[in-house]
Amino acid sequence: MSWQRPLLNRWLRLTERPVLAKGAPETVRRNLETKSRLFFRPPRAAEVRRETVGGVPALVVGAERPGAGPRILYLHGGGYVFGSARTHHGLLGKISQMTGLEAVLPDYRLAPEHPFPAAFDDALAAYRAMAAAPGGVIIGGDSAGGGLALALLAEILRQGLPKPLGVFAFSPLTDMTFSGRSFSENAARDVMLPAARASEMGEMYLGDADPRDPRASPLHAGFNGAPPVWLTVGRTEILRDDTLRMAETLRAEGVEVDEIIEGDLPHVWPIFHSYLPEARATLRHLAAWIRPLATTAAPRPDES
Repeated sequence: MSWQRPLLNRWLRLTERPVLAKGAPETVRRNLETKSRLFFRPPRAAEVRRETVGGVPALVVGAERPGAGPRILYLHGGGYVFGSARTHHGLLGKISQMTGLEAVLPDYRLAPEHPFPAAFDDALAAYRAMAAAPGGVIIGGDSAGGGLALALLAEILRQGLPKPLGVFAFSPLTDMTFSGRSFSENAARDVMLPAARASEMGEMYLGDADPRDPRASPLHAGFNGAPPVWLTVGRTEILRDDTLRMAETLRAEGVEVDEIIEGDLPHVWPIFHSYLPEARATLRHLAAWIRPLATTAAPRPDES
């Protein structure tokens, strides 16, 4: 483990966890938006533009010379309450640079102003629009967005829509009943996410909806015939078991799963790729997984 890891963990525990534990949605949103402008910027060569995809506003992020292959549909995290395309476009700029693929980040509607299934409906609309174009789609996401990516995959399979080439997720939230043992086992160890706030955030998003609805909790969805799935999570995260159980569910249905369980790393650590060596290593692993799926992508870009 790097010397940067314990410093980052301490900083997150002292500065970010208290905001997530007590801040109102507006406060948490402002905090993340402000810090993303300072710390989560895309590579200089990345091109960023606004588009509307399936009626949903989005940021499109590409390397300087994106390939002609598929595009990535990426669903940002934030508990369905905060986060945006802008807070995560730096991460996708790096992924685009490492894979040669363009990434689309929808600004799906957030709770509590737009409760379930607004985020899901927006993700599905964006996917339908992207799947209609040649080249194919790779779906990705983190945290709640990772759960949304997997829920979207299940709905694509259920409706018989064109399948994505693959799906990847960083620390996904896959069970809105919050029944994983890691919610209690890692409540004090998770340096970023406060377990005590999960139910409140869930209520903001779900309202009176069933938390076991597959569109909210892909752990309870069906995945027969799904394409390959890549998952990663940290051992000390409260969402650890959301990934472990999701991988078991997928494998039980014959899905090819790459499951990477890391050590004492913070929630969605790849977003800290500018500072954390472990984040860059994880992104290199992901890029190596994506390239075989993207058979029409540009020649391999620089991975530095």
